[in-house]
Amino acid sequence: MTESTEIALWVSQEPETASQAPGLTPAQLQLRQMVLDSVTSPHSRRNYAKALDLLFAFAASRPLTRALLLEFRTSMEDLAPSTVNVRLAAVRKLVSEARKNGMLSHEDAANLTDIPNVKEKGTRLGNWLTKEQARELLGVPDRSTLKGKRDYAILALLVGCALRRRELASLTVEDIQMRENRWVIIDLVGKGGRVRTVAIPVWVKKGIDAWQAAGSIEKGPLLRSVSKGGKIGESLSDWAIWSVVTEAAKEIGIERFGAHDLRRTCAKLCRKAGGDLEQIKFLLGHSSIQTTERYLGSEQEIAIAVNDSLGL
Repeated sequence: MTESTEIALWVSQEPETASQAPGLTPAQLQLRQMVLDSVTSPHSRRNYAKALDLLFAFAASRPLTRALLLEFRTSMEDLAPSTVNVRLAAVRKLVSEARKNGMLSHEDAANLTDIPNVKEKGTRLGNWLTKEQARELLGVPDRSTLKGKRDYAILALLVGCALRRRELASLTVEDIQMRENRWVIIDLVGKGGRVRTVAIPVWVKKGIDAWQAAGSIEKGPLLRSVSKGGKIGESLSDWAIWSVVTEAAKEIGIERFGAHDLRRTCAKLCRKAGGDLEQIKFLLGHSSIQTTERYLGSEQEIAIAVNDSLGL
């Protein structure tokens, strides 16, 4: 990259005051904000912000070059490949936004974005529950209480409908409608803006109905906070949902288990019950069958493994 390019300003100006962003120059702040403004997912915004802050700190007073980015990638070799690749994606987004705003030429941008991802070896299985464990988890909430009814509805929707945490947090009463003589979540907007309709199993709908009746919830956000005194709030954050799942999992002796693991649990149980792979793809809102196969770890069966029948 030539020193005359405008992006070189990121190391040529005095840092902003600590109250704004410690150690960042005005140009770095501008680049950082351009990237965050271009990302819609709050989760991605948090990850990209952290990645860029790490990049700026790593670069120190050096200009942004291909050699620097390769060095930055090497410095993360002890991290999981998925973590490294997310941070590299943030760097590519930064370069892309700089090019779009006239701060980089197409040639310089192409040179800087041509940094390969770190390859992931093997298949990441992730966490999921067996059918027995899922039943045990659903039995944790005390359904005689208002909070227990809400927590059961949360767990039931995650296990039964494979929703993402943020999708569940934004779910409204109006989103649940009757289609083809059954209850569904209509036009759910998921990752990448993909829209899907999710069927609601009868047992999940009963849990929803019990919560709605107890909380007198007729419209607006379906899930809401519940105070110790039983007062119902206006909404429920996705982090509160994460907490409900984590605490329930601990009750059945499972640590480090989150809401997304229940989404995977739903997919796994669907597949083990003979569910069609393409239909599971629609349920999850994936863009391709290949994504669903990787998600399920379909190429590896560990419950009945091929090496169990060696006969030795």
